[in-house]
Amino acid sequence: MADFGGAELEAFRAEVRSWLDANYPPELRKPDAKTDPEAVWGGRAFEGSGDPQIVWMRRMAEQGWTAPTWPKEYAGGGLSPQQARMLDQELAAGRYRPALLSFGLWMLGPVLLEYANEAQKKEHLPKIVRGEIRWCQGYSEPGAGSDLAGLQTRCEDRGDHWLINGSKIWTSYANKADWCFCLVRTDPAKKHEGISFVLIDMASQGVETRPIRLISGESPFCETFFTDVKIPKGNLVGRINGGWEIAKRLLQYERQNISAGFGEGGTAGGASGDLGQIAKRYLPAEDGGLADGDLRRRITENKMNFQALRQTIARSAAESRAGNGPSAATSIIKYAAAELAKQRSELMIEAMGGQGLGWEGEGFASDEVAAVRGWLRTKANSIEGGTSEINLNVVAKRVLGLPDPK
Repeated sequence: MADFGGAELEAFRAEVRSWLDANYPPELRKPDAKTDPEAVWGGRAFEGSGDPQIVWMRRMAEQGWTAPTWPKEYAGGGLSPQQARMLDQELAAGRYRPALLSFGLWMLGPVLLEYANEAQKKEHLPKIVRGEIRWCQGYSEPGAGSDLAGLQTRCEDRGDHWLINGSKIWTSYANKADWCFCLVRTDPAKKHEGISFVLIDMASQGVETRPIRLISGESPFCETFFTDVKIPKGNLVGRINGGWEIAKRLLQYERQNISAGFGEGGTAGGASGDLGQIAKRYLPAEDGGLADGDLRRRITENKMNFQALRQTIARSAAESRAGNGPSAATSIIKYAAAELAKQRSELMIEAMGGQGLGWEGEGFASDEVAAVRGWLRTKANSIEGGTSEINLNVVAKRVLGLPDPK
């Protein structure tokens, strides 16, 4: 990845701007553009699709710009961190839709680049870049959530293949995924040192998924069952019983990208909209502001903290693009983001009063129903990607260097 000077970077910006303008599907420029909401995730279900979102994804993938800093030999863009930042800026300035949203891009791809062998990289990374395969994550189990290293899904060596039996829970979109990156136990006599990292084709015989209905009314999560599932020996990533190291690295990427959902314009689970303006719709005003001084103070504090968080996320993302990778600081950001999101939704419900308690019916507007459902959804922000309690432990040990309690 070459680094360029000011004039060359500005020439690159002009080239990017021109390409985006020429290649963005005109159908997507319309405010009421109709496209399958699942298309942005790609996958086998969209092979041969003419959906404008898929057209956009394929054009971006041809440039390697769905994974702009990945090496070109794996279908990435091969861009320098400065060039990738310019691409991000132009995409934001033009309000272009995301070309591809993918667990493969956010979590699996970076660890494959770091731990996979050459054959695995050439097999899986180009498909991730092109959005041909939709991935899900097989980590948590009914008896191994916060204590992930206690997982019991077995992976036995059967000579010419691995045989997998067990179950996972909270597997996001497993029912729509093509493949799963999964933690399995290859040595029952050891805990952390008995775990391996494997890749599973979800079309394999013996794989079953069951959606879980949440209190928010949505169902993005699934139970996933593996019954005598056979996978090739080549689907083991890294060394046998070396999966815990990969798992920890991947969790850093996951937390980084969960946090990114709280960046500019994001609410990551909660209802959208300016909190101050929403409060003014429901509560008495005074001199252009809320008459309730205490609520006004708490809303202002939340907005200021969110702005500081977004700047921290942007700085962390820039450091990651510079080649440093995610650090334990992602646990700090993820914890703060989860707490601020819950606080924001609670303030919104408080401002709406009785109108913020509706679930359905003619007495409630759609944004009011979205607010209460969003409030319930934010409770998951402190659980997914590692609970807030676990993240605080990571901060204590890995960032502050505090000793274990005696």
